[in-house]
Amino acid sequence: MAVLPTISTSCIVISALLVAYGWYLISRRRIEAHKKVMLTAAVFALLFFTIYISRTLFIGNTSFGGPESVKVYYTLFLIFHIALATVGAVFGLVTIWTGLKDQRARHRRLGPITSIIWFGSASTGVVVYWLLYVLYPGGQTTSLIKAVLGF
Repeated sequence: MAVLPTISTSCIVISALLVAYGWYLISRRRIEAHKKVMLTAAVFALLFFTIYISRTLFIGNTSFGGPESVKVYYTLFLIFHIALATVGAVFGLVTIWTGLKDQRARHRRLGPITSIIWFGSASTGVVVYWLLYVLYPGGQTTSLIKAVLGF
């Protein structure tokens, strides 16, 4: 089992669970508790990102090790996940900013959208992890471009 990918995937799952709990808290009008939980969720997301970037820079990324017949589907799914995660991160930063700046109307509009994108990103991230490290043996560890695009 790959230790760093397992830790980073766990961080993103914890982040998503905290976002769900934060959503529950705000539905109960527990604003301060919501704020603390959502900021903790952001810390776990940042921890994921730090581990991911460090691993990418210093070790590289693992290419898909499953059958060639599945590789094109995996690659399309991975690109979808990366796009979703990028959009989720941007939305997350803006949503946190509006919450901290007490721009409640904008925060209320963005929050549910951001949460849904974040859940999608976390879910697809777990599937990518599962495909790379659980269902199939990992391929070679290589540069990001080669791992994602296959060349």
